[in-house]
Amino acid sequence: MAVSGSRQKADLKVVILGSSSVGKTSLIQRYLSGHFVENRPSTIGAAFSVKQWGNFKVAIWDTAGEERFRALSSFYSRDACAAILAYSITDKKSFEELQKHFLCLLDHARENCLLVVVGTKSDLIDEDGRQVEFEVGQEFAKQENLRRNDYFSTNEAKASTAFFETSSKTGENVNELFQFLEKTLLSRLKGSERDGVISLDRKTKSSGGCC
Repeated sequence: MAVSGSRQKADLKVVILGSSSVGKTSLIQRYLSGHFVENRPSTIGAAFSVKQWGNFKVAIWDTAGEERFRALSSFYSRDACAAILAYSITDKKSFEELQKHFLCLLDHARENCLLVVVGTKSDLIDEDGRQVEFEVGQEFAKQENLRRNDYFSTNEAKASTAFFETSSKTGENVNELFQFLEKTLLSRLKGSERDGVISLDRKTKSSGGCC
């Protein structure tokens, strides 16, 4: 179930970051609707949907990748419990831009924000050629989570699991990605009390310490 609207509220916030045209919107919509639509228009600013994960409502924020919108992306990253860093497997520049331009936007996310690195467009490898090796993306995910996240700090093997190669066109690993996010976030919430919400009408209100 996905809900959209300016006055919806959620308990958790997930943001997706990455360069324009890596397929961030297609990835989210494939997860929410189970369908792939080609030639989607670029996101302007940001858009969100709300998904029910167990007893929690989760806001999934889709942010624009163009340079002129990066200040807004920083704003929409505020208080995020989890972040998806997306790049195209067939575009090395989009991977390099994660490190140069998008990691810093997570300075406004919550402490110990769960970071998942996602290579998109795996269906185009045969046609366009792979430019980012699987091991390179996986190592990036491992090192950033070991550096940023206490949840993974004592377990390198677990940190390596926060990486997926996906295809929004075929559906490869899309559900697995979001199931990983759901399972990991909810396991960290288990036993803790909710004492606040994240408002989706451009204001935030801190909640108790899931991530």
